[in-house]
Amino acid sequence: MARYRGPKSKIARKFGEAIFGDDKSFEKKNYPPGHHGNNRRRGKKSEYAIQLMEKQKAKYTYGILEKQFRNLFAEANKSKGVTGEVLLQLCESRLDNVVYRMGMSPSRRGARQLVSHRHVTVNGNLVNIPSYKLKPGDVVGVREKSKSVQSISSALEANSSVYEWISWNSDKLEGTFVAVPERIQIPENIKEQLIVELYSK
Repeated sequence: MARYRGPKSKIARKFGEAIFGDDKSFEKKNYPPGHHGNNRRRGKKSEYAIQLMEKQKAKYTYGILEKQFRNLFAEANKSKGVTGEVLLQLCESRLDNVVYRMGMSPSRRGARQLVSHRHVTVNGNLVNIPSYKLKPGDVVGVREKSKSVQSISSALEANSSVYEWISWNSDKLEGTFVAVPERIQIPENIKEQLIVELYSK
């Protein structure tokens, strides 16, 4: 299954923020990568470069490759509502993202692996497709055989994030995707309008 496997800290430094979560390497060197680091003279970016960078940031944040991301944009463009907001809502509705938001894994990359390795159920059925689109009311849980997996237990213990559109039952190790989040509820620092402008050219 295609996904980005390269260095995370280098990408985070490129965007100037820890888009993959806590990163000690990024904290030490929170300036652009490269031999000259901060000393390199960087010219003013063109409008296209700014838009492209925002799209790349969104792709890396959610762990989606170009073809999938373009398909999501096409779906958002056809639907009612503000295209940029709908695009982010589609990204947030992915199963791997919701598993991450529920705290079963400290990163989206780890959440994707949990789904792929058949540790996650949706409405009681095993689902191993990270891009599976959840609907409001869907119940996401840890498979019975996987409830003793140490990495899941550790992640849930360390998780302190609470999201209004997700409810979690720690006794049953399952949560409900209550509603599609509004843009104001999505914490990611992404300027979605720039992405819309890029794809609209």
